[in-house]
Amino acid sequence: MMTRRSKLMAASAFAVVAGLAFAHPASAADTVVKIGIDSSLTGGDANEAQLVTNGALMAIEEANAAHLIKGVKLEGYVLDDGTATAGQYDPAQAAVNARKFVSDKAVLGEVGPEMSGAAKAMIPIASWANLAMITESATNPAMTDPAQAAQYRPNGKPVFFRTVATDAYQGPNLANYFADTLHVKTMYILDDSGAYGEGIADAFQAQAIKKGIKILGRDKLDPKAADYTSVFTKIKEANPEGLFYGGVLQAGVKVVKEAYDILPHTIKKAGGDGLVGAEMFTGAGYPAAEGWYATQASPHITEDTSAKDFMAKYKAKFNKAADDYTITAYDGTVVLINAIKQVKDSGKPLTREAVRDAVAAAKVKTLQGTVAFDENGDIQDKVISIFQAHEDKSDTSCKLEDDGCQFKYIGVAPQS
Repeated sequence: MMTRRSKLMAASAFAVVAGLAFAHPASAADTVVKIGIDSSLTGGDANEAQLVTNGALMAIEEANAAHLIKGVKLEGYVLDDGTATAGQYDPAQAAVNARKFVSDKAVLGEVGPEMSGAAKAMIPIASWANLAMITESATNPAMTDPAQAAQYRPNGKPVFFRTVATDAYQGPNLANYFADTLHVKTMYILDDSGAYGEGIADAFQAQAIKKGIKILGRDKLDPKAADYTSVFTKIKEANPEGLFYGGVLQAGVKVVKEAYDILPHTIKKAGGDGLVGAEMFTGAGYPAAEGWYATQASPHITEDTSAKDFMAKYKAKFNKAADDYTITAYDGTVVLINAIKQVKDSGKPLTREAVRDAVAAAKVKTLQGTVAFDENGDIQDKVISIFQAHEDKSDTSCKLEDDGCQFKYIGVAPQS
């Protein structure tokens, strides 16, 4: 769980083009193994998509440079599930990408997709091919819910894994923060009608009600609508103390702008990780973005000393700062590479099913800590981090396009 621009935003030592395989040249004796990388590189979430794509490619490059898997050269196979027509991720394009990965026998695993709506379209296709997928940011709980196994595990075993928690934690924990820390009594809720937006808004609303917050109304937004003036006029009349938006940045940028233009500035406003992107600041800007809260479904690592070397290497390579989901993408790729290595070192044939089994059993030390999955593919260590947007004019090194410094870390959200 964003209007990532229609241009592919590549700022790296190696330009990333959708559909391009990336790797060091393999020797004649090497087996080429491809790792599919699916992101929403076109549309409202393009900036974040480029960050996570670069993170995955960096892990592949480092593994090749270290000759980590004897006799194997890794290639990153990048596909874009965003379309200009959709203005963001497009489930139909995501399904096309899944079929491309599955039809290429060299692809033994996938990192991504970035968005839950894309994941819902890809997982059933990957399941029939036993192709392991590790997402860095798709947080809708449905895809790993055993009650929905018929849809997302048609071939039996789970193939979808996450290096982040789900909205079953992200939404409720943010609601706890609004009730227990901000002491908000009334709220209005919006979502962008997408799989991620609806899911996190549902989870937030249910927990908010449990915590005694009165929900004064809820509306669904059309991400392609020019504006939401009528909706915000209605919200203003309801006079809530808080506003929650579930969704990504295609609608989110307009929500941030119009909330500032129409609503009282005393309203406490928040969204999930779908708001965490450069477009919030380059599109809506300050003062509109000031004070918005947002969550991320992972530990906050970028300012931790354990990630210091990674952050420096990433900035030197791509001339752009990594964010936390860059790290969860990097970590997911490390887990997948480790699984491929385990299968290769065991002497077993390098098959998708063998790699999937190795991913399912993984206990891999990464930048965010030890990544291990439960029986459904969800990460075992579930941490939700809270941030708040704040313009610091004294910090001239913090650019609008760097959401990592525009969002100030507050702490871990209160668990339910």
